Amino acid sequence: MVTRVVVVADTHVPKRAKGLPREVLAAVDGADVVVHAGDWVDVATLDVLEGVSGRLIGVWGNNDGPELRARLPEVAFAEVDGVRMAVVHETGAAGGRERRMDARFRPDPADASAPTLLVFGHSHIPWDTTTPHGLRLLNPGSPTDRRRQPFRTYLTAVADDGELREVTLHRITSGLRKSGSCT
Repeated sequence: MVTRVVVVADTHVPKRAKGLPREVLAAVDGADVVVHAGDWVDVATLDVLEGVSGRLIGVWGNNDGPELRARLPEVAFAEVDGVRMAVVHETGAAGGRERRMDARFRPDPADASAPTLLVFGHSHIPWDTTTPHGLRLLNPGSPTDRRRQPFRTYLTAVADDGELREVTLHRITSGLRKSGSCT
């Protein structure tokens, strides 16, 4: 079985945008699993993604208040078509990130629950690297707030029998939504 995955983080609705960009919503509509690495800001965005996602894996971020923290973990662990993942919002400074994440989430082939993928957010900077111990680190950037990046972004991938394939960074080309809704 092939599982289509959408990865987002740092949506910051309604502070950075009135709603999720149409490209993200279209990708979510075609996905089996949505992963959100925190900084939702708005509970309504969580409600929308829970309502339209086949499966939602999410965590809270540093800009998320008590309502979101009550509904989401700080760190989530999940398996998607054999891909073992952890999701967290913050990983600290870029320098030394691989070493720190190896120490915190070290992949262990003998441990069937140890993650082989870590999805994170916070920086709004897309990231795709693999640590010395084989943990893949992915950050989708932000679909609403590009900060110092040239584009707003999100990721899609395919999980298939324990492998993450077709990891694609998508640039958001549409303008930000003007309405007050997420749909």
